Amino acid sequence: MDAKAFITNLIRDYYKNVSDFPAPEAVSSREFGVGTFERKILYRHIEFKSKNDLRKYLIENAPPYISCSTAHYKFPAARPMEKKGWLGSELVFDLDVTDMHLPCQSAHGRSWVCAVCFEEIKNETIKLIEEFLIPDFGFSSNELEVNFSGNRGYHVHVKNDSVLTLDANQRKEISDYISGNGIEVEDIFENMGQKGHALLGPKPDDIGWKGKLARSFITTLNSGTEQMTKLGIDKRIANNLYKKRALVELGIKNGNWDMVYIKNKADFWKTILANQAIAQSDRIDRNVTKDPSHLIRLPESIHGETGLIAKKVGIAALSKFDPMNDAIAFRNGEMEVIANSQQKLLINNEQYGPFNKEKVKLPVYAGTYLYLKGLADII
Repeated sequence: MDAKAFITNLIRDYYKNVSDFPAPEAVSSREFGVGTFERKILYRHIEFKSKNDLRKYLIENAPPYISCSTAHYKFPAARPMEKKGWLGSELVFDLDVTDMHLPCQSAHGRSWVCAVCFEEIKNETIKLIEEFLIPDFGFSSNELEVNFSGNRGYHVHVKNDSVLTLDANQRKEISDYISGNGIEVEDIFENMGQKGHALLGPKPDDIGWKGKLARSFITTLNSGTEQMTKLGIDKRIANNLYKKRALVELGIKNGNWDMVYIKNKADFWKTILANQAIAQSDRIDRNVTKDPSHLIRLPESIHGETGLIAKKVGIAALSKFDPMNDAIAFRNGEMEVIANSQQKLLINNEQYGPFNKEKVKLPVYAGTYLYLKGLADII
């Protein structure tokens, strides 16, 4: 048996035995797409009349990837798209750690995801929910579904009737607002650049981005100089702000942002503003939000680049969720591989590697992960 056949059998066994079988709401109105190990979506325009039909397909074919539409259609299998009879689409956000440009990525590359990467993208997801979707858009937590993508990030689905009929431009406006696209520092500080005047800015109880910036900056201010430098603030300025934090906070609460001298104010606050936004790639992830016909990973399905589950995560459980412990699919057995990885693999609370073209026996979940990442050959 070759390596891909071995992995395919693992996937098939997972779908045979999984208790929370992956089937979206209103399965018969969704379009599905399936892929191979080489290509995430090779075929689309697939429909299933029932959850049982979907389950039968997954067990028989065990695809490395399966995605479903965020949209509902009258005729999901029809083509071209105009013939499907669009009924409405969920609003979806795709957060991927490769969009965050973290310092650790310069050491291990963008295809590898370390513990720091996982923590940072989880924090971005929590920020999206707690600082934008709930307070600014008024969605309740029970209208939001969070799924680990199975690889490098999270998908957040908004399941509220008010978003179903939004067109691409309206969805883009929402995404632009959340990512801070088009918001200028002059929109926040109306007298920016006026000499001889104190810099007047937002107060914590202001609505929208103004209040968000004020509240977030006060939180960062009181978290210490390390958090401020992570926000892009020069260490010398951070030390000065922290030393005078009580005065600075009082000033912000009264709308006066000039309690500490800062050179090149416009550039300084542009940097802070940019770092308060949600990291969404111009190239890919904003397109996920604005495209009503987008296909996205089926929750509870297997991700063909990791062998992990695209796990549903409750909002209350998100802060403690650890993908490399909680999204493991293949928990039984061991396998032999020739591993060649410069990175330490931390999975199921154990560390494996680094390896230098070594023949090793690993738990199936660890060996599969390295193989699918292109860092091991299965013996």
